Amino acid sequence: MAEKTVTRADLCEAVYQKIGLSRTESAALVELVLKEITDCLERGETVKLSSFGAFVVRKKGQRIGRNPKTGTEVPISPRRVMVFKPSAILKQHINAGPTGMPADVHYAARPQKAPSPDLSRSRLKVHPTQR
Repeated sequence: MAEKTVTRADLCEAVYQKIGLSRTESAALVELVLKEITDCLERGETVKLSSFGAFVVRKKGQRIGRNPKTGTEVPISPRRVMVFKPSAILKQHINAGPTGMPADVHYAARPQKAPSPDLSRSRLKVHPTQR
């Protein structure tokens, strides 16, 4: 699947290269953004990033689980989980792939649509409503 994992250092370097802040300022900016997202999620807030997606905190109630090795029932305590819901735009970008072509499209040439005949100069008698 993915060949490279993007790290905090990679994000800091990208900010440094594209925005022109110093490396220290770039690292501080990335850390500040990540901390703000983390703080919002800890408070149970939804973080929506336009054209990227939403981080949502969901509450899961107590339930009974089973130890797969012994089959013993074990109570699982209530907890909160974080899920990420990608936006439609992000899904389109991901499915387009790095070349901009949809991932499921093969690179074979598409057939050209034949031009429609110009019936205005034809000798065929065509009723005006059939044009």
